[in-house]
Amino acid sequence: MVIQHNLPALNSHRQLGINNSATSKNLEKLSSGFRINRAGDDAAGLAISEKMRGQIRGLGMAEQNASNGISLIQTAEGGLNETHAILQRMRELGVQSANGTYQDEDRLQIDKEMQALKSEIDRIATSTHYNGIKVLDGTMGGKEVGSTAANTIGATVANGGLAITALKLEAAGGYTGEGQATLSVTKGQSATGATQYIFSLQVGDKTYSNVGDNTSDNSGAGLVLYLNGEVNTAATDKVTLTIDVDEANLTDGYAISGLKMPAAGANLNGVANTTDAKTMYARKTDKLTFQIGANGHADQRVGTHVDNMSSGAIGSLKGSTTNITGTINGMNIRTQEGGRDAIDVIDKAIVQVAGQRADLGALQNRLEHTLNNLGATKENLTAAESSIRDVDMAKEMMEFQKNNILVQASQAMLAQANSLPQGVLQLLR
Repeated sequence: MVIQHNLPALNSHRQLGINNSATSKNLEKLSSGFRINRAGDDAAGLAISEKMRGQIRGLGMAEQNASNGISLIQTAEGGLNETHAILQRMRELGVQSANGTYQDEDRLQIDKEMQALKSEIDRIATSTHYNGIKVLDGTMGGKEVGSTAANTIGATVANGGLAITALKLEAAGGYTGEGQATLSVTKGQSATGATQYIFSLQVGDKTYSNVGDNTSDNSGAGLVLYLNGEVNTAATDKVTLTIDVDEANLTDGYAISGLKMPAAGANLNGVANTTDAKTMYARKTDKLTFQIGANGHADQRVGTHVDNMSSGAIGSLKGSTTNITGTINGMNIRTQEGGRDAIDVIDKAIVQVAGQRADLGALQNRLEHTLNNLGATKENLTAAESSIRDVDMAKEMMEFQKNNILVQASQAMLAQANSLPQGVLQLLR
């Protein structure tokens, strides 16, 4: 028997410390509700949990972003709804003015309401805003247009000839303009199923059509149109061609590049005689982007643009003698001819506004589905994070009861071990 070292007491004390530590951890988990309170509890689990928490909170904010986006769309669409109502009334006035039972002084009175309604369209376009963002005045327009020099393409031609060569369609944005010639581009398929673009150029009362070999990957050689002898120009005239592209069937964006207008001659389709060659380009740009995901990737956001919905930007009637601009802004119904022209202009404007409303409505429906998806994803991620981070209260309570009993047992055994050396005193009596 020895008294310098009470090994049973040391062992009991060590076990008591272990059980006390385990009990403390049980109490910490039970009181916090978390299985992982520090990295030492589960290093890998903590890292996974924190990443999931970032996703969950990001998804929550993305839900709010999508809701705000829907509110903005509803604001814009509400303004366009009233614009549509005004256009219908204006069309009614145009039909009234086009009737031969009225004299011009009568039409003058009818035109007063027409001009007042025109001003209201402009007021709606400039005053409709969401959180200070004007949504109908063109500041959210989706086209950026430019060229290597100016937005019009001109060439000085001789011998009354004009050629357009190397016209290529590229996947980019869209360009819209007005001028002496109108270029329409529609998307179709060839017999083999490849994508083709049908070009139609309107110059005066003549139409020139061709099917380009261009595909969306720009692998084609481009369209070549020869208008030699068809355009009556003097030897020193400068022919200005401003392009108006029909975008109805082109939803993937496009640009016009390499448009060359050489002078008529032996090398008509070459570059040598080119007096002015410029490249038109355009980019579709979404002026407003909604962050509808928790990450920064491109597929986590969606963009939109709203074209100018003022009276100076909607409606189109080329060649009208009563409407120089061809838009609602340049329209009047003071004459019978003006009333007829107004009907065509307003019909075009109604289609334009309807198209913009359709775009907004489609995006709103998309965002509503996005909201549903975000909610479901957030719920599933929260459940996954909970399974990693949260404590099972019932299981932890069982562990606590076990460790608590072990603590009490260790305390009792420590008391017993401390009493063992007292047996030495019996030997000393």
